Amino acid sequence: MTPFVLTRDLCKTYQKGTVPVPVLQGVSLDIARGEYVSVVGRSGSGKSTLLNLLGGLDTATSGRIVVGDSDVTSMSRQDLAVHRRSTVGMIFQSFNLIPSRTALENITLELAFGGHPRSDRRRRASELLSLVGLEHRLSHTPGELSGGEAQRVAIARALANAPDVLLADEPTGNLDSKTVEEIVGLLVALNNERGSVTCRSSEASAPCGSATKAATSRGSDSISSGAALVSAPTP
Repeated sequence: MTPFVLTRDLCKTYQKGTVPVPVLQGVSLDIARGEYVSVVGRSGSGKSTLLNLLGGLDTATSGRIVVGDSDVTSMSRQDLAVHRRSTVGMIFQSFNLIPSRTALENITLELAFGGHPRSDRRRRASELLSLVGLEHRLSHTPGELSGGEAQRVAIARALANAPDVLLADEPTGNLDSKTVEEIVGLLVALNNERGSVTCRSSEASAPCGSATKAATSRGSDSISSGAALVSAPTP
């Protein structure tokens, strides 16, 4: 099967003063459309860095990233902005919702950035919130929602512009075990329904959600070429 997301010899090194700190070392991945992938490793192993590179939030030190027909590593700043807005949807551990805006307004704002006509935004936002089970929370601000509800709003926002790739950076890190199961189940169901690519990072102890594949740092300090995707059981 032709990969929809591909990386080759991907490396990322940060500078801490005069000391280089390698985080990703020669990572090569092939992810087909419709796959749900878990990136597993301990804190500091490079999980977030990998997702940020795929999402165009950061740039690689060397190597190549291809999403669809586009070479992300050769994109201009303007092209990266388009990539982030239309090709990928990002979900963060801390939700990153606008506190003063309601759940509905957080979604309509994302739709505005995506170029959706004003007349269609409220309807589309309502549909997305219904999709994640929050049709009764449209007028609530993030401070009036539980952690699980806030993360569901964040998922709906990430889906606003129908991305081909959904990147979830430890989306359940701040949630209780019951809510973790609900959020992971929702991500898996959405991936199955939409046939997109979903990449989710998590600590080694977190459930992978019946991932079709899993990438792991195998206990090392950084994700390397030895962390290539390996098969994981599916139901």
